[in-house]
Amino acid sequence: MDAVFHNLLLGLDLALTPTNVLWVFIGGLMGTVIGMLPGLGPATGVAILIPITYGMNPATALITMCAIYYGAMFGGSRAAIMINTPGDASAIVSCFDGYPMAKSGRAGSALAVSAIASFVGGIVGMICLTFFTAPVAAMALQFGPAEKFSLMLFALTATITLSEGSVLKGFIAMGMGFMLSTIGIDGQSGAIRFTMGISELQDGIDFLVMMIGLYAVAEVFKNYKAIDVRYDVDAKSIGRVWLSWAEFKATIMPMLRNSPLGFCVGVLPGAGGTIATFLAYAVEKSVSKKPETFGKGAIEGLAGPEAANNACSCGALVPLLTLGIPGSGTTAVMLGALMMLGVRPGPVLFEQHPEIAWGVIASMLVGNVILLMINLPLAVPLVRLLKIPQRIMLPLILGMGYMGTYFLNYSAFDFILVSVCALGGYMLVKLEIPIPPLVLALILGAMTEQSFRNALTIANGSFGIFYEKPISLAFLVLAAVSLVYALRKHKKIVQMRD
Repeated sequence: MDAVFHNLLLGLDLALTPTNVLWVFIGGLMGTVIGMLPGLGPATGVAILIPITYGMNPATALITMCAIYYGAMFGGSRAAIMINTPGDASAIVSCFDGYPMAKSGRAGSALAVSAIASFVGGIVGMICLTFFTAPVAAMALQFGPAEKFSLMLFALTATITLSEGSVLKGFIAMGMGFMLSTIGIDGQSGAIRFTMGISELQDGIDFLVMMIGLYAVAEVFKNYKAIDVRYDVDAKSIGRVWLSWAEFKATIMPMLRNSPLGFCVGVLPGAGGTIATFLAYAVEKSVSKKPETFGKGAIEGLAGPEAANNACSCGALVPLLTLGIPGSGTTAVMLGALMMLGVRPGPVLFEQHPEIAWGVIASMLVGNVILLMINLPLAVPLVRLLKIPQRIMLPLILGMGYMGTYFLNYSAFDFILVSVCALGGYMLVKLEIPIPPLVLALILGAMTEQSFRNALTIANGSFGIFYEKPISLAFLVLAAVSLVYALRKHKKIVQMRD
């Protein structure tokens, strides 16, 4: 316990520097705005705003990206409440009761409970993150090549099986990511592979260029058909953004009950905020004395999922910080950005740079306080941003994406690469092929390959090394269980359609 408080004080010493507090505020505000815009979301927000981290030291860059991440989680429900259009998939549940509350003249209460529940979820998630990270990082230091390979295999299968959509399409996305990860110089033999004679590809595909293309620019292509859309938002009807004592009493237990649930879901690779919010909604409806009010403006139906959503974003940072494996699409984008900055999250980070690891965790306390201060008094001005026409917003996003791409390497070739990735991302969306497994396989592909080859070298070519080591065997079993679960779920869906 003493070590935990010592580490938190070490982190707060870094997080409370004027520079980092300023960037937490800027990142949180930008994340809130990006998160509330329909069709975007935290992954797109981080990809678009990556250029602002250029030139920062690694600690400030990671703190800023985390602020953008949970800022987008705060903002995602604004559009869901006011115009019944979620900012991202994890805010879908907020439409169920948030929009009916707004239609019945309780928009102020809905916006207030959304901000307060997000704050509670973020604080509970930060506390859980504080106690989870050190033991997991200490255990991960004992991992050899076999354990690392099995862990990455589990992360990849879990991302496929826990994500929405077809399992087969998830495997297709993962295969594409693995193939793309082999482009460039082989780290073990030095051979140049699959570059097609293009010298710019010898170092492989730039993670950040691909992230900007797949998320930021592809989102513009996807939303182009709605370029003439203007949302009708009546900000004057919101009234006082606060909760009555009765409303607060009705929501405090849903917040506290679903925050740990959201955190645990977030730790699972690929689970994400969508699963967390739907689970929280189901829990609240099952324990409610008036389940018939859900879907008609029940404030508990908004409070529980909002708390779970923000706690889930904290949980997704556990595998990123402790194992170097992203737990969601957003953390995959963050991992790619950090690798380009020369930082490799994982257990060694806690050993060699504890001030960075704990500074990020402590910054979440600062960030959630700042975001509560932004989202309560500034709720009405923020909602007015929904009136900005898409014909203005989409070109801005496109310009920021291409500008950030150029500033990354000052290479004209990156313009071609980001455009190809954007078209590819658009096609994946149209074909309903999930992007997170592709991104995760692209980032982990080289490490998975090297761990596999190193393990076989140590074992003189024997595959027994993967199941003779207990930790490696445990992860292989978890990978198999996740696949069986996915196949059973897919079978049930097919039977329901028939």
